[in-house]
Amino acid sequence: MATSLIRTVTLSLLLAATAQSGLAQGLAGPYLAARQANYASDYAEAARYYSEALTRDPSNPALLENAVLAYLSLGEVARAMPVARKMQAEGLTSQLGQMVTTAGLIEDGNYDELLERLEAGEGAGPLVDGLMGAWAHIGRGAMSEALAAFDAVSAEPGLGGFAAYHKALALASVGDFEGAQEIYADGANNGIHLTRRGVMAEVEVLSQLDKGDEAIARIDSVFGAELDPALSAMRDQLEAGERLPFTHVSNAADGIAEVYYTIGSALQSEANADYTLLYSRIAVYLRPDHTDALLQSAELLEMLGRFELASKTYERVPADHPEFHAAEMGRAEALRESGKVEAAIEVMQHLARSHSQLPLVHTSLGDLMRQENDFDAAIEAYDTALSLFDEEEPRQWFIFYARGISHERLGNWEKSEADFRRALELNPEQPQVLNYLGYSMVEKKVNLDEALDMIQRAVDARPDSGYIVDSLGWVLFRLGRYEDAVEHMERAAELIPVDPVVNDHLGDVYWAVGRTLEAQFQWRRALSFVDMETEEEADPDRIRRKLEVGLDVVLEEEGSDPLRIADGD
Repeated sequence: MATSLIRTVTLSLLLAATAQSGLAQGLAGPYLAARQANYASDYAEAARYYSEALTRDPSNPALLENAVLAYLSLGEVARAMPVARKMQAEGLTSQLGQMVTTAGLIEDGNYDELLERLEAGEGAGPLVDGLMGAWAHIGRGAMSEALAAFDAVSAEPGLGGFAAYHKALALASVGDFEGAQEIYADGANNGIHLTRRGVMAEVEVLSQLDKGDEAIARIDSVFGAELDPALSAMRDQLEAGERLPFTHVSNAADGIAEVYYTIGSALQSEANADYTLLYSRIAVYLRPDHTDALLQSAELLEMLGRFELASKTYERVPADHPEFHAAEMGRAEALRESGKVEAAIEVMQHLARSHSQLPLVHTSLGDLMRQENDFDAAIEAYDTALSLFDEEEPRQWFIFYARGISHERLGNWEKSEADFRRALELNPEQPQVLNYLGYSMVEKKVNLDEALDMIQRAVDARPDSGYIVDSLGWVLFRLGRYEDAVEHMERAAELIPVDPVVNDHLGDVYWAVGRTLEAQFQWRRALSFVDMETEEEADPDRIRRKLEVGLDVVLEEEGSDPLRIADGD
């Protein structure tokens, strides 16, 4: 269903449609440009070209369908509405069009017509229609019919948890907190209530029932001590004896927005990002303050490579909202991915000042500076993050690990090693740390037996990680165990075949065992994959020199031990 909904018409259908209109020559250009933009997820360009084509052939079904898709993907549901209504008026069947027109009925509060459309099979699709119908009954003030509708949905395969969760929200929205809590306590949500948003809704229900202690215990049992600003604010209010208002759903439109959001969340691991995006866009249209849906839209846009759209979506989260820090961190990453590195750094530096109490913000700033090779600034940010903890916690392992990388890149080996070992104390057997520390020791030719043991343990934990398998092959090479290294280096090259460092390493291993032609082939492959990010580790000049004179001569020129001596021969 997802593929058929999103996929645009084929080229043959496109040309046939334009030819039938008698305007093939005038339509082909914008139509083909729009189609290409759609495949590239360039929704703004697609919308522009489809709109241009519609001025020449306003009743073309393919044009209408794809114009709705482009506008909806952009989040411009209001611009999609007249196109979708035209499709409806002309009797064209389109799930996309029906998603948009039903959203219009919800916005207008026209729940009677919405129910008529659903009964006629003209809804937004099987995943949504049953739950949307139940909320529509609430919009009409018919609670008993709504509850019966939720129960009917719960009988459908795979939708029981969604139905129970929304039934609880519906009961809470009309003040029946006892009924809502019975559903939560029954555990009929099949795990949906264990999402962050689900737990927050249950906490509000418990608070309304004057069960503040249970609400606090619920937060602590699910999230522990690591609370984001929104959860921390809820807990503080509960500790102060305040009653939390129920904010998750206040009316039928909110409920239907929640349907789109929860279904979209469930689809993220199964459907294409461009399909899931449609659900989050409708959720935000029906409820513009649905911050979780906004963040979901932005994350999906990042997955699709539409970083500028993602940045603009993140920017819609208000500065006084508890999720503002998450939105700004997302916006900084989107800016960095779009090549606006200075703007990304400025966003994170400003956030580090406005949310200076959050270790996560400083850690994220450190990560950004480390990605940009400003290791001094990264260390400063990691230092600040660590200083904000009252006591040592296991989750700090990553900060020590990241700071250790920064020290290592600056040549501060003693500080680097200390951070890596501290990270392992907090998270023993963490494969990333074992691999990085082990590989670093191999490169420095120190503690090679310990390094081998560490990397072997990392491989045992992550046997399908090409970089870790490469490390094992490389330490065996450094130890002079060339034949043993071959198998692991070949496996690493299978796992990450276009990595220049891995191919360079495999070339060295082949040379060491006398497979010189294969070594030269791998070095040439390595050269073809080198870029600005990898040329420091896979030095193209050194690789070219190996191709000219061989590895033995290069090692001699560098003053390194020759292979035979390293092999103990």
